[in-house]
Formats: sequence, C-alpha cells, structure tokens
Amino acid sequence: MSKPELQSETSRRNALKLLGLGSTAGVFGLFDTSKARAETYETPAYAKGAAPVTIKSVRAITTAPGGSNLVIVKVETSEPGLYGVGCATFTQRALVVVPAINTYLNEFCVGKDVDNIEDMWQSAYVSSYWRNGPVLNNALSGLDQALWDIKGKRANMPVYQLLGGKSRIAVDTYTHASGPTPEAIADKVQQFMEMGFRHVRIQQGGYGGVGAMQELKPDFKTAGYGRETDDFSDQRTYLKRVPKMFDVVRKRCGEDIQLLHDMHELTEPIDAINMIKGLEEYRPYFIEDPFSPENMNWFKQLRQTTAVPIAMGELFNNINEFKEPMANHLFDFIRIHISQIGGITPAMKVARLGEWFNVRTAWHGPGDTSPVGHAANNSIDIAVWNFGIQESQMFSDKVKEVFPGCPTIKNGYYQVSESPGLGIDINEKEAAKYPIGTKSRWTVRKNDGTILKP
Repeated sequence: MSKPELQSETSRRNALKLLGLGSTAGVFGLFDTSKARAETYETPAYAKGAAPVTIKSVRAITTAPGGSNLVIVKVETSEPGLYGVGCATFTQRALVVVPAINTYLNEFCVGKDVDNIEDMWQSAYVSSYWRNGPVLNNALSGLDQALWDIKGKRANMPVYQLLGGKSRIAVDTYTHASGPTPEAIADKVQQFMEMGFRHVRIQQGGYGGVGAMQELKPDFKTAGYGRETDDFSDQRTYLKRVPKMFDVVRKRCGEDIQLLHDMHELTEPIDAINMIKGLEEYRPYFIEDPFSPENMNWFKQLRQTTAVPIAMGELFNNINEFKEPMANHLFDFIRIHISQIGGITPAMKVARLGEWFNVRTAWHGPGDTSPVGHAANNSIDIAVWNFGIQESQMFSDKVKEVFPGCPTIKNGYYQVSESPGLGIDINEKEAAKYPIGTKSRWTVRKNDGTILKP
C-alpha cells in the first residue's frame, strides 16, 4: 500500500474509533449537553424546599377550664388547615392582652412569611417603640410559639428537633406539696416520692405563709383597711416556720428527695439572707425568688453569705435583665416565664447564654401557664444542655378536653410529644364553655396594711 493510501486508511480507522467512542459516551452521558442533563435531572426532595406560606390571621382564644385565665394565640395561614398555637397568658390582666393580639398583632402580621420567626420577633418587639412589658410581651410570646408550632408542622418534626434534638430521655420535674403544718407537708412529699418524683417544692400555706395564718387577725382587717379579699402575711411568723418545715420534712423523708422552696420576694432582703443561710443544713435544691426585681443588688451579699442554690427571674420582662446576674454568677437557675419574656425565641437565647456561665434552666410552670406554654417549656427543656428542672402541673380532665395533647407525667418526668410542632391543640368549642374573668388576687399586706411586693 502506498504512503498516501496508508495515511487515508489510518484516518478512516481513527474516524471509526471516534464514532464508536462517541456512541458509548452518549450512552454514559460523557458528552451530554447541559440542556439534556437539565431535562433528565430531577431535583431531590430535600433541595426543593417548601412553598412559601403567609399569615392569614392572628387571633386570641380565651378560656379558664382550670380556674386561671388563659390566653391562646392562634395563627392561621394561607395553606388550608395549617395553623399554630401559642401561650399568651397574663392571667392577672388577661383581657388587656386580647386586643393587643386581635388588633395590633393581627394587622402587623397578615401577609408575612411564617418562616421568618427571628425577623417577625424583632420587628414586632420594636414596632411599639417602647419595648416589652407584660401585655405586649405575652402577646408576642403567643405569636412566637405559634410560629414555631407551624414551622415544626411544616418540617413534619416536633419543635425540639428544630432546636437541636434530644439532650436527655425526658424532662425531669418538681411538683408542689403544701399544707397547714410541716407534718401534713411531709405526708404529701412521701406520696409524691411513691409516685416517682425526685424533686418536691414545699410550702406551708401559700407564698409567704398566706392562708396558713388564720389564727392571726391582722390589724388592717380589724380597721377595715383595704379589701376583704386582700391576703395577709406576717413576715416574722413565716421566717420562723420555714426552717422548721424543712427540718420535719428532711427527717421524715430522708436525704434522697430534693427539696425546693419559693419565697416569692415577700420578706425584707436582709431577713431573706439570714433565713436562707439557716437552711444550709437541709441542702435545698434551690430557694426561689428571695428578692424582688427592685432589690437585685442584694444578691452580692447573699452570695457572700451562703452557698444555697438560688433560682430567679420569673418577674423579669426583658432578656437583658439576665445578662449581668448570670455573668456574675448571682444565681444558679434561670427562672423564666416563657410568655412573660416573649416566647421560645428569646428564651433559647437566655438558655444558650446560661451554658457559658453554668447557669441551668428552671422555667416557670404554674397553673396560669397554659398546657400550650408547658409544651413550649418542654420543647426547650429536652434540647438544651444546661437544663436543670421543670415546674410541673397535673392537668384535670376539663383542661385535657380543652387542650388535646396535654403534656403527661410518668415517674416524675414530663413526656415530650413526638407529634409535629408543639404537639398540642385547642378545642375552641370546649374552650368557650369556660369564660375568663377579671378578678385578681395578687394583693398581700403586712399586719399594718402595707403592701408586700411579690
């Protein structure tokens, strides 16, 4: 074969090889065009994202199946059947919170994206210009919790998963033992121990001994001063009774049970310091609220006097009130009322800050926190590392009918719902059977009629 013929044959063979390679490449997509790839590639479900959902309405639902005035925020969305609920309960002034929700928050929120919780919180917080306060904070808290409820439902996850997932098996709680005598209180503590509780708060009567001093007739009532319904606390009697109560309960119930007590700020600061020092031998889990928010500077002297653990903060309105006390180790437990502070969003910020200073959480969970609020508490409790303890409530059948999905307690632990969102709902038809009122009983006086600050 001549040289020109050989070159021609080589070119022909190379061309055939390239054609063969091209066919194979076509099969495996090596030389596929971007247009062809776009036509055959399907975006994974995780990468598609959820369609935008906006707020359709924000409204308040009021009810009192357990006796306390409760306010619930319901946020309805542009997606049919998708809504969220949150606790906005300011039980002493419940009727004032309702228009803040129905008028101002509704107008402020309609049409906004339900997913932008942080932006919604910050903008609503400053939109009134003057910040916080219990009325606006409770309204904002209800909105915030409802938005987290919606986000959990959209993600098909319980809210605690969105906060980082479980840090423990369940939420350890304390319950309440009160009675007219230390012996009666010890009986109740033993009953709770048999039910599996490891922590019990003990109170002789109500806060400051209110209701357990019937034998003392205060002078202000004899003089007809104040209202007939005003409560009375004799500080000296209360200060003598608390150590005796601890002594009786500790001797009867042993060392394994953790004992707590709430002073509720109803004594003079120096008297509170002396009493707490006297309780050291009984090893309290914590003493709650020794001073009112007006007396925060006394904490330095308390810390220098005793090492008894202290819980504080349920009366704080602003998350910034926690910063300096936590940084200076003035108390050991963050005592936040979630609806007072503005919801899950700000409470998580305080909880995370507490981790840096080894301050633990102990969210406020009284009867005037709705079951929705308790579900929000538990969502944070099970997720944050620096959880301490959770105040518990045992809900009546009436309350459970109004709030399907009420948190349940087993062996002293709150069981956290695995349902999407907060895992709780409100039956509006049942809720309407229990209208709220305007009565408020937070008036406690000394013997001479002077108001005591809680």
